[in-house]
Amino acid sequence: MSYSFSQESNASKDSTKTKDLDEIIITATRTTRQLSSLPLPAQIISKKDIERSNSVRLNDILNEQTGLITVSDFGGGDGIQLQGLDAQYTLILVDGVPLVGRSAGTLDLNRITVGNTKQIEIVKGASSCLYGSEALGGVINIITETPKEGFIGHVNYRHGSFNTNDLSSSINYKKQKLGITTFLNRYSSNGYDLDKSDDLKTIEPFSNYTLNTKVTYEFSKATNLLISGKYYTQNQDYVASATLNGESNINEWNTHLKLGHTYSKKWHSYFEFYATRYKANEYLNNPDESRFSDSYFNQFLLRPEIRATFNASKKSAFIGGLGWNHETLKRTDFSTNPEFNSPYAYLQYDTNPNENINIILGARFDNHNKYKSQFSPKAAIRYEFNSELAIKASVGYGFKTPDFRQLYFDFTNATVGYTVLGYNAVGTKIPELQAEGQIANIIIPITEFESDLNSENSISLNLGADYQPFSSLKLHLNIFRNSINDLIDTRVIANKTNGQNVFSYFNINTVYTQGIEFNTNWKPNNSLKISGGYQLLIAKDKTAETAFKNGTVYARVSSSSPSFQLKKEDYFGLFNRSRHMGNIKVFYEFTKWLLDANIRGTYRSKYGIIDSNGNTYLDRYDDFVKGYTIWDFALNKTLFKNHKIGFGIDNILGFTDPQNITNISGRIIYGKLHIQF
Repeated sequence: MSYSFSQESNASKDSTKTKDLDEIIITATRTTRQLSSLPLPAQIISKKDIERSNSVRLNDILNEQTGLITVSDFGGGDGIQLQGLDAQYTLILVDGVPLVGRSAGTLDLNRITVGNTKQIEIVKGASSCLYGSEALGGVINIITETPKEGFIGHVNYRHGSFNTNDLSSSINYKKQKLGITTFLNRYSSNGYDLDKSDDLKTIEPFSNYTLNTKVTYEFSKATNLLISGKYYTQNQDYVASATLNGESNINEWNTHLKLGHTYSKKWHSYFEFYATRYKANEYLNNPDESRFSDSYFNQFLLRPEIRATFNASKKSAFIGGLGWNHETLKRTDFSTNPEFNSPYAYLQYDTNPNENINIILGARFDNHNKYKSQFSPKAAIRYEFNSELAIKASVGYGFKTPDFRQLYFDFTNATVGYTVLGYNAVGTKIPELQAEGQIANIIIPITEFESDLNSENSISLNLGADYQPFSSLKLHLNIFRNSINDLIDTRVIANKTNGQNVFSYFNINTVYTQGIEFNTNWKPNNSLKISGGYQLLIAKDKTAETAFKNGTVYARVSSSSPSFQLKKEDYFGLFNRSRHMGNIKVFYEFTKWLLDANIRGTYRSKYGIIDSNGNTYLDRYDDFVKGYTIWDFALNKTLFKNHKIGFGIDNILGFTDPQNITNISGRIIYGKLHIQF
């Protein structure tokens, strides 16, 4: 069971029915825009919905959104899949600046608390025109609270199954020019074990702390300053076998300075300075406490940026910026300590030629010391037929640069004996292995690695419609396609004398994801809100499609049965993608009893994670993970105006799949208490 502390503000509440204010979004254009008028596919998760669901970590929230699903990677972290694109193609921001720490392309979303979140903004489709690399698939921006007028504080505690505890507290003070807010969170769990047949837990016990502080100061009506800092630390047991155990430690900090000045009604500018470091260390000891292994990961990012907005008229505006990324990484199993330097510039034009049309045109140029320069344009248009119906379309170019791992990795598995080399490490490491007599034959000549590894790039298309037949009902439709070229994948480049292989990274495949997203929101009165969404996804590799079409792919039902030729329609698509996903949420407020309740459901259809019949592709004769449904329930009751208690059950039906899914722990029962002062 679990408890939670919460306190409501002392402001009186209007009991009469009021019209909901239009939601404001910043991430899509880096300017303040009404969500309903935006020509891009975007959505907002409000603070109210986050609080009513009683969720405490980011992955819990994102998993309930249309077109998004958190999936586990081989490194143990949960990454977000957006429109069928892997987690490495979605940029994760906090207050508009990026998080680092992608050890295997995926950020562990479980390290992000939502206890001080104001809202979460999601922009789908290539967004490199404003944000550069990693925004190939889209952007998720977690916007945290800023100081509010007066003195306010709260304490929030949730306790649930597996002895999971989430304790947070915040203090806010603002008077005249100065504002300060501080947030502290502690999150811990005993972990859980889905597979009792071995000595290992699925998730080992852990505890982490998050400290976030923001300071605002208004020098004048025209000039304001924001300084924020965050510190995160986590300690977790690290158990590799019955005889090998140790610890894993993470330390992360960032600092963010933002100075804004308004020169006139038309001109406004910001100077922004951001620095962050992510460090992870882990070790394993033998039974006699001697050290078996050590590993470390130390990434640093420094980014100054200046940007300005110019309101040419009431109907049009420009925003432009100049910046520079300086990034370094020190890591176990790297051939060098790499350093990336990347200056960039971007410009965007936002105009309303008339009352019915909104057009956005933008582009960005990224230079880099290790890869080819990138030019990322984007265009979007929205046409409003009337107050009920509008259509919108956008096209954009996105890119993702090769990461440090894909360029400089130098790893040999001590037990099995295979080797994985980064693209830039091949030229020096292969001759060394040859001199040591470890190479049996070369499959891909070293000369193939003399040119640069290309950035992955994508053309993203979105076509949508917004329909509001009456004030209480909103319908949203979006048709999307993402075509990714120069996809970076692993490939065997040499055979070793021990019977194993040497792998490296190559620009190999061209893939695409396409489908339809549908969202609806019905609010017949102030007490009831029902929302739902559905995504149809087709995600395929064009090389695989050609192979199936040409009849060069075979399969067998069992090891004793003969192989047979597969047809074009037998190709299912990319691994770990579901053809169908859906969600539904019902929120209800019992005003007389100061009570609110909600039930939320998500569905994911079958998907494949391995090739079980040996042809390297995912076809209809492979083994699939069965589709599943998750239902969550939450109930909250306000007491004495400033206190709130909550109760809920996540995963009511207790679904688990120990063999295939490690990030669904089973049924979680919790209680919550919230106190505000």
